[in-house]
Amino acid sequence: MAKRGIRTRWLLRSSTEKFAFAIRLYLKAESTIPKSTSQRLTLNPNLIRIKPNMLPSSSLYFRFFLLLLLILHYPSVKAQVFEDPAPPTVNLIEKRPSPEPLAQPGLIFYVPPKHLSPDAVTEDWMDFIGPTHNAISRETHLLKTFGDNDPNIVWEVAKGEGYAAPAVIGKRVILFHRIGNEEAVECLHNETGQRHWKYSYPTQYEDRYGFSNGPRCQPISDGEFVYTYGVEAILSCLDLKTGQLLWQRNLKTEFGRTLDFFGATATPLLEDSRVIVNIGAPGGPCVAAFDKHTGAMLWGAGSEWGPSYASPIPADTIAGRRIFVFAGGESRPATGGLLVINPENGKIDSRFPWRGNRYESVNASSPVVVDNKVYISECYGAGGALVGIESDGSCSPIWTNEILNTHFMTAIHKDGYLYGIDGHGPQNVPIVCIELETGEEMWRTEPEWITPVTNDGREQEYNLAPALASFLLVDGRCLVLGQYGHLAWIDLNPTGYRELDRTHLFLARQTWALPTLSKGLLYVGQNDKGVDGSNTRLICYDLRAE
Repeated sequence: MAKRGIRTRWLLRSSTEKFAFAIRLYLKAESTIPKSTSQRLTLNPNLIRIKPNMLPSSSLYFRFFLLLLLILHYPSVKAQVFEDPAPPTVNLIEKRPSPEPLAQPGLIFYVPPKHLSPDAVTEDWMDFIGPTHNAISRETHLLKTFGDNDPNIVWEVAKGEGYAAPAVIGKRVILFHRIGNEEAVECLHNETGQRHWKYSYPTQYEDRYGFSNGPRCQPISDGEFVYTYGVEAILSCLDLKTGQLLWQRNLKTEFGRTLDFFGATATPLLEDSRVIVNIGAPGGPCVAAFDKHTGAMLWGAGSEWGPSYASPIPADTIAGRRIFVFAGGESRPATGGLLVINPENGKIDSRFPWRGNRYESVNASSPVVVDNKVYISECYGAGGALVGIESDGSCSPIWTNEILNTHFMTAIHKDGYLYGIDGHGPQNVPIVCIELETGEEMWRTEPEWITPVTNDGREQEYNLAPALASFLLVDGRCLVLGQYGHLAWIDLNPTGYRELDRTHLFLARQTWALPTLSKGLLYVGQNDKGVDGSNTRLICYDLRAE
């Protein structure tokens, strides 16, 4: 990796580190650095390289400049405090039985799913990109080969606008979508699609680029309540059993946040008793935590970066439990990067600027945390970076390159290698494998998924490659959902691409969300009208092995 210039290295430092560095320079200029002070203010020499002969210690002007620098940076050393602009009303949840599931218009039931193997490992899907926050599932005993009619459709239900994947808690599926001028949350039975309850509220959002006007964020749950974050930044807490509203906040009006390119898109994170949201409010907070029972703001963090499209990711590190937020919204110039945050108090341990320099660029791929390293990536010029986390929470780059430039899919880590889609397509977006430790490219390929398509009564063949696909590592293999509705099993290894089996679920565009897998059932959203005339829908597939 090429060495960074002094200016770039200075920008990489937090305000606290700049303050400490300024103190060192001033004391150096005065030639009075006590040993104890020097030790306390030590900086990473790999990031800041200032040679002694660069310090004109005899210059009165230089000492004056350093004093001014200290004064300007001193206020930013102190922790920022953000007031809660509008604590919500907490409603009383009535004790009443859960409504029995009933059939509703738009539901088609096909066949019951196969029985689960007694040896199968299953789990709920209550968090973004799965229960482990890294698109890796622990489920086992899944269907590995596809016959002519595999996998079987268990049920399908008409779906409105939006890209949000469903959550699954026990035998309940939470669908979040837009119907007409309302965002709706529906609780469905996992094996029948019948509805327990529905909650909705008005919305007027219009996507400026003509994409879907519905919600993007997956519902999340703690097993008792369901939390949704709508495209207009409406944060809601609902009782899982009955659908009653506990509390609700409009983060757009309360914090003055803008909806930027594509609306509120970063799924919140449940961390203990906190709901953590990348708000990206002008002037801060960039990230805020809310009490999951009352909706009251517990802390706010950061002020310089706007709301991104990547979701916060938690992990245990050498510095303790930390939240990693890949922030950055619409701004001129484009700004953003990685925040390392202590979830207990909102303290930002470190910042790592990382963003493409184009105005119309986004940070949309969630961080991948492996041990004490964090991989972040975007596809508008900056590329990917592996960042090391130290015991004090500070971070520094290990390597950067433009080999694997993920858009809004999250790269998969397996056995020391990263796998993902390079680019934002929909054409010329290969699957790439790189080594985690070095960033070295192992291989790249553009699979040819030749698909017969009937158009105006004529059948033609098209290469509908994975394009903006999503990856789920499960049961020893990788399940790939392609942008045009293909489902494939592939083997992830550093020696080359190997496809194990593939089928075509439907032919429609914008199949972008990672499918939801729980108890051997796969839930896939068809987010655009199909070539065969099929409308948008949520489909439940039986992926249970015999």
